[in-house]
Amino acid sequence: MAAKTVQLTPLAQETRTALPTPEAAGHLNRAQQTLRIWACREDGPIRPIRINGRLAWPVAELRRVLGVA
Repeated sequence: MAAKTVQLTPLAQETRTALPTPEAAGHLNRAQQTLRIWACREDGPIRPIRINGRLAWPVAELRRVLGVA
């Protein structure tokens, strides 16, 4: 079974305030499970927000970690 390809909007052009895990993982070049582990352990470079039990990754924090203006 092939992995699902996610079309990423460049962070500099992103208008949403938070991204779902698959998109955030794509920007960070990490596996989705890595981000989920960061969320559970609360020890990653970014802390997600939870919206109705789902993880959302703040775009401002993604930009900070990746050094995107």
